[in-house]
Amino acid sequence: MGPADDHRSSSQTLDRQPVAADDQVPLIGRFFPAPLAAKVPEVILLFWVVKILTTAGGEATSDYLKTYGNIGGGGTEILVIVVGLLLQFSTRRYRAFAYWSLAYAIAITGTGVSDFLHLDVHIPYAGTTLLWALILAAVFWLWQRSEGTLSIHSITTQRREAFYWATVFATFALGTALGDFTATSLNLGYLDSGILFAVVILIPALARWQFGLNGIAAFWMSYIVTRPLGASFADYISKPHNISGINFGDGPTAIVFAVAVFVLVSYLAIAKPDIQEPLGARAGLKRREL
Repeated sequence: MGPADDHRSSSQTLDRQPVAADDQVPLIGRFFPAPLAAKVPEVILLFWVVKILTTAGGEATSDYLKTYGNIGGGGTEILVIVVGLLLQFSTRRYRAFAYWSLAYAIAITGTGVSDFLHLDVHIPYAGTTLLWALILAAVFWLWQRSEGTLSIHSITTQRREAFYWATVFATFALGTALGDFTATSLNLGYLDSGILFAVVILIPALARWQFGLNGIAAFWMSYIVTRPLGASFADYISKPHNISGINFGDGPTAIVFAVAVFVLVSYLAIAKPDIQEPLGARAGLKRREL
């Protein structure tokens, strides 16, 4: 079993809890419709592939936008995430292009915010890593306290979706800081950092398989690691030789990854292999398997 199956089996009971009719975010609920179905994709193999490519593309795109300064580049990143939020929260169920547009926007902006804290506020990478780890822990705590579950199969209300995207943003920012910490502060370089995280991302699934690690925990642990994994390889491809890259350039690297994500998301939008089954169907299937 992989993280997707583990996550699904661990969340069956929690997913069945009743959802209140007024589970809307006060400001968002005034302008956007309430969800009619799950707002996030099922976790299949292609989910992980697109997620890693998205993290890589976001890293390269944000680094390229830095050449336009905090006003030009930062303003563009804010615009991108606003558009992504509008697209995603305007939908009433999971739509591949809306979902991955916001994920890509968060990859870009999360990188920019994390780098701003290091480059402009001068917080060392160890400090920004700790900061974002604390923020992520706080979001998880608030989400669990409010909703009673961190399962992706429970993202059927605006409030849960807001918690989900806050978590995603924190994981992107944390992953950026962590990847820079290993590559720069620990002097591993981008390639070795990428290899390190390629190994680390397998640990949650192994822990679930061998030691019974909770499936939801295994999913989020793997999800967090996708960020430094993708970003490390993006930096290895794009950065100059003198800082352990192969000097392909931020702009060209961003374009390559954006095209790859567009092609795969187009397939997801057309074939729809990642649509979550209705809760009753999943529960029935689980009972038949038992």
